[in-house]
Amino acid sequence: MLARDDQSSLESQLKRTPLHALHVARGGKMVPFAGYDMPVQYPAGVLREHLHTRTGAGLFDVSHMGQIELRPKSGRVEDAALALERLVPQDILAVAPGRQRYAQFTNDSGGILDDLMVANFGSHLFLVVNAACKAEDEAHLRAHLSEACEIEPLADRALIALQGPKAESVLSRLCADAAAMRFMDAGPHRVNNITCFVSRSGYTGEDGFEISVPAQHAESLATALLADSDVLPIGLGARDSLRLEAGLCLYGHDIDTSTTPVEGALEWSIQKSRRNGGARAGGFAGAEKILAQFETGAPRRRVGLRPEGRAPVREGAPLFADATSAEQIGAVTSGGFGPSLNAPVAMGYLPSPHTTIGGRVFAELRGQRLPLQISPMPFVPNNYKR
Repeated sequence: MLARDDQSSLESQLKRTPLHALHVARGGKMVPFAGYDMPVQYPAGVLREHLHTRTGAGLFDVSHMGQIELRPKSGRVEDAALALERLVPQDILAVAPGRQRYAQFTNDSGGILDDLMVANFGSHLFLVVNAACKAEDEAHLRAHLSEACEIEPLADRALIALQGPKAESVLSRLCADAAAMRFMDAGPHRVNNITCFVSRSGYTGEDGFEISVPAQHAESLATALLADSDVLPIGLGARDSLRLEAGLCLYGHDIDTSTTPVEGALEWSIQKSRRNGGARAGGFAGAEKILAQFETGAPRRRVGLRPEGRAPVREGAPLFADATSAEQIGAVTSGGFGPSLNAPVAMGYLPSPHTTIGGRVFAELRGQRLPLQISPMPFVPNNYKR
């Protein structure tokens, strides 16, 4: 246990998002996360927050994440896209104005430095990166792209996610353009008479929007959204269980510098133009290893896991081929209870020969071997508006 003075010192060192006062006022239970003081849950509790997001609309503060503009010095957004393609295996040139794409920064050994979203705003690219990696990501961009691009972190903006089947109807009351947007559309829009950057995307598997708003307007916008009876504030606890049910990776847990996109079952995110035989094959960090895995397969793979029974398995649990083997073959990287399924779910890495859907492996839990079935992901169907 921390002494009271130590606890106070820790709290004073944590950064606060522009919505911090709102979280406290609404009874948020605040915890340290990626250097920020963030709400893990509200009085409704993680279970109700999770289920409400699946049936109504949930509001998430994700302002701790990094927002970065990449402006081409030539004035041509295509040049920024081609420059960024040196750092990611995705086809950024093909991202049309008003659209965005999921990507990964890779290292020379094919590992993932971070995963991110890349939007084309017409004159420049807009990036959203993970909170724990944003300083390193900015330094990485400056080290490699400074000749071609101006790199501008947007520290004066908040980021609010509105997720769930009622997100469109809620946002439409404040944004005339919301209903016309489709999954992965992104660009400037007026929301509650504030110029914001809005994307139709999220981290829950539900339909929804992410809204970048000037910090000074964040609380008024969040308050306006929460005034709708269909909206509840949602903490980090439900955010994690929602993304786990959706089969979405959490950086630093399910993917990291030791996992390639192919091992992480993210090869769908690498377009044919960047693969062998494509128009701009390779040319990114780790290309040799990553593209070889497309041809010959990866030695291990991220898989979905459904424990048999009610006991959840947690991150770090070792995985075995059978109930008696002493040789560990893999590990759980995320795990917990799936409220939408009323059952535990997990994901982890296994050697490729052991990844057949419907196959069985065993986790060690409190000295006992617990059987798990290898399951397709997502565990809960996605509800994106395409």
